[in-house]
Amino acid sequence: MKYSFETRMEVRDYECDIEGIVNNAQYIHYCEHTRHLFLRECGLSFSEMHKKGVDAVVARMQLQYKSPLRPDDEFRSCLNLTKEGIKYVFHHDFYRCSDNQLCFRGNIELVCIVNGRLAPSEDYDRAFQKWITG
Repeated sequence: MKYSFETRMEVRDYECDIEGIVNNAQYIHYCEHTRHLFLRECGLSFSEMHKKGVDAVVARMQLQYKSPLRPDDEFRSCLNLTKEGIKYVFHHDFYRCSDNQLCFRGNIELVCIVNGRLAPSEDYDRAFQKWITG
């Protein structure tokens, strides 16, 4: 599958639980970090957008844990982006590099709060235009 954005990450020991696998909540952090890197790729800064009064906030998450990541695993964090009305939907897939196994799939919906109100963001629309699929 072709993705709009990819980055590599490595599992750190402290991200794992007593079972020796990545704690389920950590995957949300990986998604967040990937989206922030993607924003930079699009020419936006999350903190600068906040200073302008535009905050992209998570409205809903659908998460599927496929195969566990373990300490020192390197993985590819991949995403595609669609837009549904005023929602941006980030489609995240994580693949373990050693065997290309799909480990995680998540759909995370974001909406924008502009000057304290739910509203579309021209800045985000413009920045994401060439990456929105479907």
